[in-house]
This record gives sequence, structure tokens and C-alpha cells, in this order.
Amino acid sequence: MLQHGKGARPLAMSQQSRATLTGGNTLEPMNRLLAIMAALRDPERGCPWDLAQDFASIAPYTLEEAYEVAEAIRRGDMADLQDELGDLLLQVVFHARMAEEEGFFTFEDVARSISDKLVRRHPHVFGEDRADDPEAVRRSWEAIKAEERAEKGEPEHQSVMDGITSGLPGLVRARKLQSRAARLGFDWDDPAGPLAKVREEADELAEEMVQGAGPERFEEELGDLLFATVNLARHLKVDPETAVQKAGDKFERRFRSLEEALGHDTEDPASVGLDRLEAHWQAVKADESKPD
Repeated sequence: MLQHGKGARPLAMSQQSRATLTGGNTLEPMNRLLAIMAALRDPERGCPWDLAQDFASIAPYTLEEAYEVAEAIRRGDMADLQDELGDLLLQVVFHARMAEEEGFFTFEDVARSISDKLVRRHPHVFGEDRADDPEAVRRSWEAIKAEERAEKGEPEHQSVMDGITSGLPGLVRARKLQSRAARLGFDWDDPAGPLAKVREEADELAEEMVQGAGPERFEEELGDLLFATVNLARHLKVDPETAVQKAGDKFERRFRSLEEALGHDTEDPASVGLDRLEAHWQAVKADESKPD
């Protein structure tokens, strides 16, 4: 692996070093990846695009790669998952490389930190403690986190809502907020409660529509409806993000079939009109429901 001091810009690579990286036969894979990233950020012979990036410009790619990992898992495509995990690992390496160049931390620091944290937070595996079920693990995890905050001089959390970042996707954050509230007993006993709440929120949105309310009111009421729907999904033990992804897949599949059917009937599908589109849509749905 290429070494240089914290805060130092990487030295220009020799032709022999570059040959080692492209050959891929002499370096351990992780060290090779780190060295390739260093070469891409080489101030003299690196890639202009990679050199122009910073933490903020790379962050959207990090999120995108995480979503692509989730998509590969959802499709059960293990070959694609391997590829996407590599892309996500590159994001970690990229951020760590930029941090090393600025003297903040190195990739080794990142790996060491998470390794230490995992050992520290799993005393039932690496120590003498016992945890016989996932709930016991969660309680132990939270207690250890509180001890870590105290050691750092950080204030104790004042709310069960503390620590839930606002940067999460909306559906994910909604479910986390609801789960935290449920820890204090602020929850329905069964799905009937959240289902009634969904109906209540839908009625309130409908009333705003009748009253001719503006976009701000629609946004608020629709947000309440979506939040209530996530809560219903939680009670039904359904992941809302997965559910809406599958609904999107179904819509896309049916719409492609609709387009294919229209292609046989007209040269300009956009001119068909809503009635014929709906008729084709219902035909596609009926065809899907036929037994094989």
C-alpha cells in the first residue's frame, strides 16, 4: 500500500507502481484498492474527475450506491450484489482517502474504529456477558452507547427520539420514530388502531380538497396520511419501503404491457385517450390474474 504522512499530498507514482496496480497479481485485494484510489488522486498523474471531488460532491454517489445494494438484494441477484458492494466499498475508500489527504483520518483508522466498536458493543460474544435474545442485545447496545456518551462528556439523551437523523429517507425515519415511541407504550395494541388512523387522515385530506385548500395544507395532510400508513405497515410487520418498491415494480410491469398492447393498435399511443388506456390497463390486470 502506498504510504504517506497525514496531511501530505500523495507522491507521484512510478510506472512500475502503476503496472503493479493494473496487473492485480502482487497486492492483497484491499491494499490494491487503496493504492488504486491513491493513484486516482495523484496530483500529477491522477484522474481529473477524481481530483476535483470533495466530501460533499461524493456524498450523493454514496447514497446512490447504498440504494443500488438494496435493489440487488431485493432482486436476489447475488452477482449484481457483489458488484454493487464493491461500488459501495469504493465510496468508503474515496472518503477515507480525501480525509487522509487533509490529515483527518485514514482508512485504517476507519477500520480500527468500527472493529473496536463492534467488540465493545458485543460483550456477550467477546466478553463474559450473556444475551439470550435480540431484545437483550438491543438493551445492552443502548446501555453501552450511553456509557460511551458519558465517557466523551456528551449530554445524556433527553428523549427516546434522540439519535434519529433527519437525513434518513422519509419512510425509514417515520418507522424509526414510531418504533421509538412504542418503547414508552405510545402505540396501538393491534393493526385496527393504525388502520382507523389511516382512514381518518384520508378523510381529513379529502375535506381539505373539498375546501379548496392550498399546497401547504395538502402537503401537511398528505404527510400525516403517509405517516399513518407507515405505522400501519409497522403493525402488519411489512417494511413500507419494500412494499412501495414492489408496488412500483408492478406498475412498471403493467404499464410496459399496456404500451406493448397499444403498439399493436396505433402508431401514436399518446393519442389514444384515457378511456382506451383504462380499458387496456384493466385487460393487462385481468391477464395477470389468469392461472398459469
